[in-house]
This record gives sequence, structure tokens and C-alpha cells, in this order.
Amino acid sequence: MIISVSRRCDIPRYNFDWFIERLNEGFVDVANPYNASQIKRISLNCTDVNAFVFWTRNPENILANADELIKRGFPFYVMVSLTGYPGVLEPNQASVPEVISCMKKLAQKIGQGRVIWRYDPVILTSITDKDFHKHNFSELAQNMSDFVRRIIISIYDKYQKAQKRLYELEKAGELQMQNVDEKELHGLLADFAKCAKAVGMEIQSCAEKEDFSFLGIKPGACIDAELVKKNCGAEFARDKNQRPDCLCCRSTDIGSYGTCKAQCVYCYAC
Repeated sequence: MIISVSRRCDIPRYNFDWFIERLNEGFVDVANPYNASQIKRISLNCTDVNAFVFWTRNPENILANADELIKRGFPFYVMVSLTGYPGVLEPNQASVPEVISCMKKLAQKIGQGRVIWRYDPVILTSITDKDFHKHNFSELAQNMSDFVRRIIISIYDKYQKAQKRLYELEKAGELQMQNVDEKELHGLLADFAKCAKAVGMEIQSCAEKEDFSFLGIKPGACIDAELVKKNCGAEFARDKNQRPDCLCCRSTDIGSYGTCKAQCVYCYAC
């Protein structure tokens, strides 16, 4: 069993003490996100967990507890979402230099292949336009070139709650959403691919309907069956409960929607 920690909220950043408590207890009770009255008990015993996959915007707590996780015999890898967007979009983002420094230390401790950078989502607005993304992505990639080997990108999806928050920002004059045509989007993604290649990173897309392989960006999986197998030796099938274009393998998520303190405006989980 793969435990996802978590697509639904940033447990590593905000609730890692709780996570360690649950590890000590050996289980966690998780409510069905669509029916809160349905509670499922998930074992966190080492004999039942093949691997942990952590999702976070700041891996500081994972770094602090990495030795303990290794000592307990838990294989794991870490995906860090780092975009460096203006505060109006990411009101509670940690310092970018501090996150990069933490990622580097974590990669040195657990291995470069187990710290993955997510530039997610790529959202085009008047304050994050194409020129912003070209410069921003390039600068971040260069700053992580000596310890990150894989980057995952995704294009902003218009989830209802996120759209409402963005509309409120538009009304307040904080930003304006931008629509780009296919050619412009492909040009931006091609720049990402060129930049990633230049610094020695493999670049993948996440759950995109369009295959961007012709631009140098192959479809990827965040919970990657090959990476999981490399870390723990177990094989897992594709997760049919995710979005149709998601290539992730089967996992069990222990987070809760609507609880993340990061409050990123574009996030589907808030």
C-alpha cells in the first residue's frame, strides 16, 4: 500500500507532528471526502506500508524527521510545489530561498531522485504572464540544477472554488486572468522544456489531456509506479479513481480537503 501525504492538504508543512503521532499509533482514521460519516481505518504499520509519497510546499519537517523515517524502515519520496508566485496568489508561501535550501539538504540526505520539484499550476494572469513564467521558471531551475532531477508541471484547471477566488481578485483590481491561444501556450512550454534540458532535469506533465511530448515534455505520474518500485520493490497498477488523464498508480490518501493553511488562491483543495 502506498500512502499519499497528501493531495488534499499540506500535512508535511502544517500537521507533521500529527502524522508522527499517527505513525506511533500505527493507524489513521480517514473520512470519505464525499461522505464524512464514512470512516476508514488505514494501517500505518511498516509491514503494511510499501512507501510514503509526500506532497508539500515546504519540506522542512520532512528533513527534520528523515532519519527517523529511514530508521523505521519506511521508503518515501517527496514532491515540493515551488512556484515563487506573488503573494496575492500564494498568501502563505514560505521563503523561496529557504525552501530551495531545505530541498537541497533533503536531496543530499535521501538522494536526488527522491526530491521532485512541482511547478504547479502554470497560471497565466496579468501578474504571472508569459514573460514572468519564462524568467521565474528559468531562475528556479538554475537554483535547483545541482540536486533536482525531475520537474513536474501542470496547467491551471478552472475548478469552481478557485475560479470564484480569482474572480474576487479581479474585481478588487489585484490581477486579470489571461487567456492564451494554443500556439502561445506551446511556446511557453517549449521554453520550459528547453530550460529543463539545459540544467539536466527531466520534465513531465501532470494529468494533462494534451500530450506535450512533441515539445519535450512527456506525460508523467506524481505517484509514479516506476519510482515506487525503485524505492520499495513493489509493483502497483494505475489508480482508476483519479482523473481520466492522471497516470498515478494506486494509493491511499490520508488528508482532508478544506484544511490547508497555505490558502493558495488557485488550489482545488481549499
